[in-house]
Order: sequence, then C-alpha cells, then structure tokens
Amino acid sequence: MKKFYITTPIYYVNSYPHIGHSYTTLACDIVSRYKKSRGAPVHFLTGTDEHGINIEKAAQNAGVSPKEWADKVAAAYKELWKILNIEYDDFIRTTDRRHEETVQAIFEILLAKGDIYLGNYSGMYCNSCETYMDETEAPGFICPIHKKPLTEVKEETYFFKLSKYQDALLKFYENNPDFLSPSFRGREIVNFVKSGLKDLSVTRTKVAWGIPVLSNPAHTVYVWFDALINYVSAAGLGAKICKDKAFFETENKKAGVKNFEDVWPADVHLIGKEIYRFHAVIWPAMLMALGVPLPKKVFAHGWWTVEGEKMSKTLGNIVDPKKVADEYGLDPLRFFLFREVPFGADGDFSMDAFVRRYNADLANDLGNLLSRTLNMAAKYGDLPSAPHKCALLEKADALDKEIEKHMDALALDKALESIWSLIGDMNRYIDEKKPWALAKTDEAAAKSVITDLIYALRRVTDWVTPFMPSTGAEMKKRLSPGPVQKYAPLFPRLEVKK
Repeated sequence: MKKFYITTPIYYVNSYPHIGHSYTTLACDIVSRYKKSRGAPVHFLTGTDEHGINIEKAAQNAGVSPKEWADKVAAAYKELWKILNIEYDDFIRTTDRRHEETVQAIFEILLAKGDIYLGNYSGMYCNSCETYMDETEAPGFICPIHKKPLTEVKEETYFFKLSKYQDALLKFYENNPDFLSPSFRGREIVNFVKSGLKDLSVTRTKVAWGIPVLSNPAHTVYVWFDALINYVSAAGLGAKICKDKAFFETENKKAGVKNFEDVWPADVHLIGKEIYRFHAVIWPAMLMALGVPLPKKVFAHGWWTVEGEKMSKTLGNIVDPKKVADEYGLDPLRFFLFREVPFGADGDFSMDAFVRRYNADLANDLGNLLSRTLNMAAKYGDLPSAPHKCALLEKADALDKEIEKHMDALALDKALESIWSLIGDMNRYIDEKKPWALAKTDEAAAKSVITDLIYALRRVTDWVTPFMPSTGAEMKKRLSPGPVQKYAPLFPRLEVKK
C-alpha cells in the first residue's frame, strides 16, 4: 500500500529557524498525525537546503567552513522540531550523499536527453533569493522580497528547457485542479505560465559550495534545481538511477522506504507562498522531463507578520517558537497558529491575540467543559464504558465526515471550527439540561446527560489530538472508563505579559 507522502520545504540554512519555518512543519505534523489516526500509512519528510552562495557567506561571517555552518544550523532545526513535538519520518540534507548523487544522476539523464544544454547567460540576479529575475518580476531591478538591487551576472551555464513544457504544464493544471492549492494562488501560477516560460539557468561557475556536474566539474548545480530534487532523493529514486544500488537500498531502508513507488508521487508538498513558482512550475517540468509522475498537490500558505510588521532582525520582532512554548505551553501555540487565521492566508502574530484565543477557546470552552463534565461525573460513580446513542453523538458522526473533508483539503482552521462547534453545543447542552438540578428529581436522567457529554468529549479528544498531542493524551487519560479523579484545570486562564 502506498504511503501518504507529505513534505515540508527544505529550509535554507543561511539562518536559524523561527515561527515561519515552524508554521509549515507544524501543519505537516498535524496532517500526518491525523492521517495516522485514521489508519493510513504516512511518510513525513522535512530537511535542510545547504548549498549556494548565501551559505558560503554565512559560514565566512561565522569564521567556519560551509559544512560546519550547515551542520550547526541543521542540528538547530532538528532540536526545534523535537521541542515542538514534530514526529517526522525522515530528515533530508542536501549535503547527504544519497541526495548529491541523485542530483548528479538526474542532471546527466536530462543532459543526455537534450532537456539540459550548455550556453551563456547574462541577466539580473538576486543573491538573497539565488534566482534570476526580469524587470516584470522585479520592477526597477529591485528584488520584491528582499528590497535589494539585483546584480548583473554573466557566465557560461547549462540551461534546462523549461519553455518546452509550457503547454504540458497548462494541460496538467487543467486536468488536475487540486494540484495548485489554494485555488486563489493557483490562478497566479496559471497566468505566469501562460505569459511564456524561458529556459532556466541550472548551473553556476562562480559558486564553489554546490554539487559538481559530473561531466563538467567546473559547474556546480544551481541551488534551486538541486533543492527541489530532495523530494525524490529522499523517496528512494537513487536506487533506480544511480550506480551504487546497494548503498541506496541501505539508505532507503534507514529512511523507512522500501522502494520509490511506496511513497511517490507525493500527496502534498506544503510550502510558503514565496517559493510557489519553483514548486508549481519548475519542479513539475523537471519531473515531466524525467518521466516521473507529478505530485498530487502543491499547497502554498501565507506569511506571518508580528504585531502588523514583517519579521526582521533589524526590528527585533522575530518570534522564537521555543520561547512562546516555554512560557505559555506548546499545545496552545500549535492550536493558535491554525485557529487564528484561515490556513493558506497571511496571518498576524500578537500576544494579545494569542492570550484572547487561549482564554476564549481553550480555558473557557474546552477546559471548562472538561472540568464541569468530570466534576458532575464524580458524583455519580464511574465513567461509562458502553456506547450510548444521543443527539450529541449523532452530530459528532456527521462532524467526523466534515472534519475529514476539511483535513483532506488542508483547511485546518475549518477543521478546528467544526470541532469547536460541537464543544459549543456541549456547553449549551449542560446549561439547558442542568444535570445538577435534574438529579434532584430524576438521577437516571442526570446520569444520561453526563454520559452523553462523556462520549462526545471522547470524540473531541480524538479530533484535537493531532493539533495538541499532549492535551489529547491528557484528555484521554481523564476520560478513560473507571473512577473519576480530581484534576487541575487543563488550561488555567492567562493574563497578557508585556
């Protein structure tokens, strides 16, 4: 059975991770956990992008070699993913042998086919993006992302025949409408391709820190051409196209991949919107040239600002997810990021918004519901273990299908909205039924109300666990059949800390 294959982008190691990197990885973790909870086999890939001129510069500024710098930052990513309770299956580094040799083999295959050819290039280049731009993409030759002037570059280079795949890409988009997600971002990609594609420079002669071209080592592979290949190098393509089959078979086994077809094609590439074109245009064209199936979906989410401002070192407003998690709890942070804004849109992180959302949704709605229910259950003996039919559980059955639909569409905010609709109904159910008053005249009816609540809460537990794993485990413990115990509040109310 093919695994559900979900990937983050591989993160560029020119700097240390922040909330933006965490957002993408947490989203993948949530989807991965949800799929596993439904019994699906999952392969969740993340990793680091470690070549290019910006890594050379960062290492030079730090007084270390590029590899030493990459090792240090890659370790920081792994440590943060551990802190954020990210359960990935594989971590690919573009300095891994399994990746570098796969890139070299793919380059030679496309060179032999004529989809890569040698030429000369002159153009305007953003050193920070590590990409060429024309004046339509960068008005005034100022990078729209980094706000820095572009540099004129002239060099011998190998080109990838991207223009050859323009019509094939447009046909693929039309036949696979879910590939470009969310749809409002997809329209931009379609218009870009329709405007005409140019062949892509895919090597550099002035960047030493990169993967050498086997047939012409004076050239190193362009960092973006190299980076995109991680999704198939981690999926085990090397065992099919590289010479040392035994090495790649061993690497695949370590990564939990039996063979390439076990995981490929990817079900979801989850990325930030700033790298959408690379994944939605260049990457599928590369796969078409190779004759390899295309991913099922590329989903580009928005950016996070902080208190209305773009995150920057200069402003000193970069949100460290570890600090927020240490002070307010990891699960509330995971919850806030996907409850606060529609997934796919831009969002703004502020501590005021975080505390308001925490107190309203977690402390008041979920935490208070759990406490009220368990306190009432404590008066009437053990928690029930047998199934019980009720209106709340009928709604839960309907919501289960709705939540599954939202999760498949990566509408994580809508999934949470559906979950909280049942939590709201349960709080209203308590207020309407007043089991504490009902017990004075009909204890059996009061117990029935509490039983309804217990079973509905168990369903809620299953749904919230992918978003808040520790919270889900704690709720499961408290709601297990048997004697009811006294517990501290699940989410004590917070005050805004300045």
